[in-house]
Formats: sequence, structure tokens, C-alpha cells
Amino acid sequence: MAQQQQLSSSEIAKRASASIVRVVLYIVLYVLIFAAVHYVISTLLPQHNIVVTDYEIYVQILLALLFGYLIVSGIATFFYWATRAKYDHPTAAAIRNVVRIVGVGAMVAAIAGGVAGGAAGVALGGFLGIVIGFASQQVLGQAVAGLFLLIARPFRIGDSVVIAGEDGVVEDVATLFTTVIKADGTRVLIPNNTIIGGKIYLKPKQTQ
Repeated sequence: MAQQQQLSSSEIAKRASASIVRVVLYIVLYVLIFAAVHYVISTLLPQHNIVVTDYEIYVQILLALLFGYLIVSGIATFFYWATRAKYDHPTAAAIRNVVRIVGVGAMVAAIAGGVAGGAAGVALGGFLGIVIGFASQQVLGQAVAGLFLLIARPFRIGDSVVIAGEDGVVEDVATLFTTVIKADGTRVLIPNNTIIGGKIYLKPKQTQ
């Protein structure tokens, strides 16, 4: 963590470029493997009286899910390093997580639509997108709220605050939760979406 905070701008740019290169390699590798699998199942195996063409769609779906996740993660990593030049690690990590959540949801919806094909595919993809949206609404809402907190910075780590009815010292502001330590040592994890829109009390710092 400490090393991530101390990276130079040139190193950050180098890692951002590397993440884009990985995304391109994943795409090229996926296209090659997709074509190879199609050739083996539809052409090579039937020449040896082995017919498994009915199972090709399942193999292709697994490949699409695997490489789709790798591509989405690579894009999310690129967003992380692209924002590290301006923001600190927690803010960049929040952006990366939001991009990954949205990307995975869009990928699954797109694959479902492609499998169904035509108008049915559009309808299925849209329906699945709605289902994923509802299922991830809570998590995505917390992630976006955490991103706003990290950018707006209404409070910082070490501040004495009262948020969501909890009185204590801010220990960490992460993507999904803000951690507050109370006077008795209890650690409270407060969902970020409950903080946005609520009252935040910043207590004056104690002077020595």
C-alpha cells in the first residue's frame, strides 16, 4: 500500500500502458482461441466421426465469460492507473471497483443477448441487465457513494466525526464502507450510501 502511494508519475503511466497492452492481448487471444475451438468442433472432429457441435455454444460461452472478465478487469485496472496520477490510492481503487462492477454486468447481459440472438437476444439482454442492476443496486450504490466521499472529502482519516449516528474517529474510507472507531474501541463499518445525504458532524480537534 505504501509503495502504491509513492509511485512516480512515469511509473504510473508505464503501468497504465501495460494494462492497455494486456487488454489488447486478451482480445487477440480470445479471437484466436474462439476460431480454433470453432474449427476443431465444427470441422476437425467430424472428420473423425466425432460430432459434438451441439456443445460448441457452451464452450464458447465459457470462453466469453473467462476472457470477458479478464478484459473488464484489465480496463478497470487501466482506469485505476489513469486516475492515480491525480488521486490517491483509495479514490482510484473506488473508481476501479465501480468500473469492474458495471463492466461485468454489461458483459453478462451482452453474452446472454448474443446467445439468444435477434429480437429475443435484445429482450433477454435487456431483461438480464435489469435483473443484474437490481441485484447489484446496493453494492453499486455503496461503491458510487464511496467514490463521491473520496473525491469530495467531507472528512479525512483521523477526523473525529459523528456520522450515521456513530461517534468516533475515522479509521478508513473504502469503496463500500467507512470505518469509524468509537471511544470504547469498537470498530463500526458504515455503508457509504447511508452517509451520502445524511448529516455529518465534524468535531473540533483537541489541542494539546
